[in-house]
Amino acid sequence: MALRSLVEYLDEFQKRGNEPAYVQPSGYRRVRWSYRQVVETAFRFARELSARAIEKGDRVLIWGPNSAEWVSAFFGCAVVGAIVVPMDDAATSDFVLRVCGQVRAKFILCSRPHAEIAAPSPVVILEDLADTLARHSCSPYPAAAVEAGDTLEIVFTSGTTAEPKGVVITHGNVLANIGPLETEIRKYLKYERLVHPVRFLNLLPLSHVFGQFLGIFLPQLLGGTVIFED
Repeated sequence: MALRSLVEYLDEFQKRGNEPAYVQPSGYRRVRWSYRQVVETAFRFARELSARAIEKGDRVLIWGPNSAEWVSAFFGCAVVGAIVVPMDDAATSDFVLRVCGQVRAKFILCSRPHAEIAAPSPVVILEDLADTLARHSCSPYPAAAVEAGDTLEIVFTSGTTAEPKGVVITHGNVLANIGPLETEIRKYLKYERLVHPVRFLNLLPLSHVFGQFLGIFLPQLLGGTVIFED
């Protein structure tokens, strides 16, 4: 049966349980996130958005480096039907502020160095996300009525001095690209167990669709582990 939205991929995350999904640097050590942690954080983030009256169609800007928290927030937005506006971590403050105004962002999730720039919009710090969401339940959150034609994200190019131009990406756009990959990958999963988990070294920004495919969508088809590096 054809999938209607990316929210349905969280079912696969839950099935993989404690398998390692992400490995990322944290100071002088590395932190591991399981598939279960990602989906539970996504549900918690969905509850945080709901508590802030963020609804289907509202824009949520994510501005920070690649991380499991970033991925969890991305899926949390999808759960409530909010539209993600991903910003390159290296984007200039002027560009980000112009994008915020253009999309009328109602909420910003950003790394600590960006927090002062992002104000006065409602802001949550990416590095503090776990503490911020601790008050919320991690149980499955009832997803909004999201269909393939609904907007998933608006991706902007950075570095321009003209007015920012965003490309609207729907759930169906992404699913149409994942579908053929999933069909072909299934043919080889019996061999994948010999090298499980397949590890993906990801240097591409999640603020762009190609980076999202190699950091979010493709690895989970194999139950792979993504290693984030600067």
